[in-house]
Amino acid sequence: MSEAAVLLTTSDGRPLKAALAAAQSRARRRAFVLVAPLLLFIVITFIIPIGQMLHRSVYHDGLSANAPLVGAWFAANPAGTEPDEAAYAALAEDFKAMKANKTAGVAGTRVNYTMPETRSLFTATARGADKLAPPYKEAFLALDDKWGDPNVWEAMRSASSAYTTDFYLISVDMERGADGSIQRVPENTRIYVYLFVKTFLLSGLITISCLVLAFPVAHLLAVLPMSKANLLMICVLLPFWTSLLVRTTSWIVVLQGQGVVNNTLVALGILSDDGRLAMMYNQTGTIIVMTHVLLPFMILPLYSVMKTIPPSYARAARSLGATSWTTFRRIYLPQTLPGIGAGALLVFILAVGYYITPALVGGADGQLISNFIDFHMDKSNWSLAAALSAMLLAGVLVLYWLYDRLIGIDNLKLG
Repeated sequence: MSEAAVLLTTSDGRPLKAALAAAQSRARRRAFVLVAPLLLFIVITFIIPIGQMLHRSVYHDGLSANAPLVGAWFAANPAGTEPDEAAYAALAEDFKAMKANKTAGVAGTRVNYTMPETRSLFTATARGADKLAPPYKEAFLALDDKWGDPNVWEAMRSASSAYTTDFYLISVDMERGADGSIQRVPENTRIYVYLFVKTFLLSGLITISCLVLAFPVAHLLAVLPMSKANLLMICVLLPFWTSLLVRTTSWIVVLQGQGVVNNTLVALGILSDDGRLAMMYNQTGTIIVMTHVLLPFMILPLYSVMKTIPPSYARAARSLGATSWTTFRRIYLPQTLPGIGAGALLVFILAVGYYITPALVGGADGQLISNFIDFHMDKSNWSLAAALSAMLLAGVLVLYWLYDRLIGIDNLKLG
């Protein structure tokens, strides 16, 4: 039998294989059209902002755009080269241009991020830029002897390129020395590594607290009759219907020194009036309030998994001689691991990025890295805020990768 005789065709004479391929292509195009609005929304509101943040963390043209001549001198001379008369002459011309354009503050701010207290040096020098004349080195030193400091010139060299890793160095408490080498900042100015460690440790503690409190509640929701379970579920979801700000300020009323808890303990004679507990404006307040705020995010994934566990498994284990503890440890608990993993991952990621609650109840002792990101974004340095955010994002992605390697993201269940 010939090949043409066995060739399958559609009713209109088209080869069946080509018709199936065309149908699949139309289905893919139709599916793409359906998801295109969501994809566009994600790209505009998520992908592009993250890309802009990552770009901002390595880009700042405050000095490079306003001091091109001294930037060219840095490009032509290697790190560690002592600035000569040509360098000072180029800097003098740049300062005259900065004074005319009123951009000395912008350039000085960029250098100030690398070496503090240099912004005032730039603004003061710009005011006297018209008086700068050869020999330029002596003229600069006459204005301020800081212009002879190699650290100032190394900070300017680092800032002379619009693209820089300086902000990531600052994020890990590092700096560039006068010879261009990377070194740790003095001990009394190391803050960001400590804040990162503190943020992840507190987030882990909050996650464990939420798990301990949520597990029995979720189990109770799963085993209660539907009428009672619905009432308890309303209590679990009730915080979502209340403003986060209202809930946080309510905790301030409850936990402060003259608050409900301390007044009750004093009235019962458990505490003396001078021995009131300090539970607000410190780490204790941050942990308590954030545990309350994030608790529903642990309960719901646990409940969604526990609800699907047949009670007959536990009855069968006990009928075979297993104790209640053995039944829980070997039968019930392993089946709840997907919910535990999902709830822990959700709560931890939310806790790492929280800043409203620590800002209101944490005081100076309970601040997290997110509070410093907010500070730099609002009042200080967008590029440093972007670098800190990128570091935080990288840390979360590493933990997410570890979770996938150890437990498996396929075992995660949110509902």
